[in-house]
Amino acid sequence: MNCIINAWAKHEAELRGFLTRQTANPAQAEDILQETFLRAVVEGSKFCELENPRAWLFRVARNQFIDHSRRVESKLTTSEISEDLADKFDEIPAVQTLDVCLPKALAKLNDDDRQIIEHCDLDGQSQSDFAENNGLSLVAAKSRIQRARKRLKSELVELCKVNFDEAGNVCCFNSKESQC
Repeated sequence: MNCIINAWAKHEAELRGFLTRQTANPAQAEDILQETFLRAVVEGSKFCELENPRAWLFRVARNQFIDHSRRVESKLTTSEISEDLADKFDEIPAVQTLDVCLPKALAKLNDDDRQIIEHCDLDGQSQSDFAENNGLSLVAAKSRIQRARKRLKSELVELCKVNFDEAGNVCCFNSKESQC
């Protein structure tokens, strides 16, 4: 045990300086320094047999610092992810709140446009089933729904003052000032 005390007395100040520079936080450096000392004590007689106790102490201190940094980083990442997820679940995308305006916008569409949007987009019918049930080719049904969606988008923009972000997603709208 004397060899541990002697090595510690000889290298403690140098280790403290190293850890303080690494952590930039004297309290953290002190914690890691204590962990390093405990590791030396746990080694017991094996520590006394080391050829270079200084190198061993620095290696253990460096590893303790790395482990400490990983734990702190992991906690930060986990809390950041939790906050990000909470924010995303708290926010209701603007497009989901357009249901206030949707009935009036649909009413302004012609019957063919309204019918394909109601069946395929709102009721979940496949475009191929819609085409078959209405005597259309699949290509014709796909073209019809694309045109109907564009017209519905125009109606929503006009009725609800819908705005889009740079990616083309609904970012906001104003149903109070509109006719919705």
